[in-house]
Amino acid sequence: MSPSGKRRRGLVALAAAVTATAATAGVMILTGPGKDASAGKPKGPPTTTEITRTDLVQSKTVDGRLDYAQRRAVKSPVDGTVTKAAEAGKTVSLGQRLYERDARPVTLLYGATPMFRTMKAGARGPDVLQLERNLRDLGFGAGLYVDARFDGATGAAVRQWQKSLDITADGEVGQGDVVFQRGPVRVVSADAALADSVGPDSKVLTVASTRPVVRASLDQADRALAANGTRVEIALPGGGTRHGRVSGVAAPEDAESAEGGGGSSSDGIDVEITLDGGAGLRQEDRQATLSVKFVSESRKDVLTVPVEAVVALREGGYGLELVQGARTRMVAVETGLTADGRIEVSGSGLAEGMTVGAAEQ
Repeated sequence: MSPSGKRRRGLVALAAAVTATAATAGVMILTGPGKDASAGKPKGPPTTTEITRTDLVQSKTVDGRLDYAQRRAVKSPVDGTVTKAAEAGKTVSLGQRLYERDARPVTLLYGATPMFRTMKAGARGPDVLQLERNLRDLGFGAGLYVDARFDGATGAAVRQWQKSLDITADGEVGQGDVVFQRGPVRVVSADAALADSVGPDSKVLTVASTRPVVRASLDQADRALAANGTRVEIALPGGGTRHGRVSGVAAPEDAESAEGGGGSSSDGIDVEITLDGGAGLRQEDRQATLSVKFVSESRKDVLTVPVEAVVALREGGYGLELVQGARTRMVAVETGLTADGRIEVSGSGLAEGMTVGAAEQ
């Protein structure tokens, strides 16, 4: 029996809420005992549409911008005065100065263990080990045996290094003399200006890795899209599309300092996206707002109909009203992904190009 236009309109809202798990029962043809839906009502559905075969993509699009990965704040572990501020936009590598405090350079060294004490004769630990590796890589301490012990050879290498920096060569590395990072960094911002007082509670500068990423903010309701590996499509202002994947979530305090603003807050999640192939963006796209589409789910080459064509059946499940000339019949279908006003359908006998009834809009 063909559903009336009034009943169909009342069921459209229910059909629109169908998800990939909405219907799991087997498909069966619901034509009634020896009758078709045209009996007693030759008029047919109020409007019709076709079953199409296409790709469905469930996604969300937000604004994004070019940035650099792994932002983090750098603080001074000791009190002092900035006598030379950091240079925003500069890339700093092994042995180079980040800034100066009390007319003394604060130098970048590589390592995972942060600087937490003064290193001098007798000290042992992973911080000493990475200090000796840096001294060796910088060319100081010929024949220095790299281990976790600060001995006389370590002190001699430190004095050679200090002389190259034109500072007092006392053979000790003070807690505020160096900053350990995992590799080269890009200075995102100089948070302390010339003559500012700094200390353990004040941020001196913000750094990031030299790896370019696209940064975008998501609502808390879209937290699932922030998972590492989520596929992303980036529409460039100058034309073309780049692909990438979510590679991390920024800490709130770091995201708030992001260039161009729009960092994370209690209402959002700031994510970093690494472009496929590891390449950056063209120069003309670096300062532009980018259109970032997060792909949460997709179906390839599936049969689809407009959501309005799906009918909630009285006996349960969902169906389509097939139109075959002057005759119509109701068939039960399984529903899948919904995207852009269309819904995935499957069932016995369904094929691309078939005509089905649809509710009036």
